[in-house]
Amino acid sequence: MRTISKSLESKQKEVAYIKGLLAETQLALVIDYQGLSVAEIRDLRNRLRENNSTCKVTKNTLMSKAVEGDANWEPINQFLKGSSAFILADADNIGGAVKAYQAFQKDRKKSDCRGGVMEGQALTKDQVKALADLPTKEELIAQIAGSINSITAKVARSINEVPSSLARAVDAVKSQKEAA
Repeated sequence: MRTISKSLESKQKEVAYIKGLLAETQLALVIDYQGLSVAEIRDLRNRLRENNSTCKVTKNTLMSKAVEGDANWEPINQFLKGSSAFILADADNIGGAVKAYQAFQKDRKKSDCRGGVMEGQALTKDQVKALADLPTKEELIAQIAGSINSITAKVARSINEVPSSLARAVDAVKSQKEAA
């Protein structure tokens, strides 16, 4: 009887955990974290946590196993080399996650984004940077609310204008009768 080594069992659990993370993710960025200290990785994780995003450090082989057979995530394999950390963001926080990473990168100047994957497509560094220009969910809600509020104000002014116009017309007719 063959027993499964504890190491193999822990690797299988890690692969299953990564698959679970990817199931809730819309964007995965691959960064080179070589040269970052534990405190710096913690700082990156804290910044990402503010945007409900995650930084996962795992072996490239385990990530490769986790995406195996999943066409949505298989393009990530082209970025798996060296020391890799993975920034995972859901649909509501893509722009915020990229902005948080860019701010971290600007402060630390130690990590490099190799690329990313979103909706089954590999993204270049430039495409990832373009994602930072996307508004966050909160910004979109504020823009929509502002538009709705603007429309409501215009409708209210228009409704208030009808009685005012009518009153001015009555006054004009009255003035014409008195003048005659």
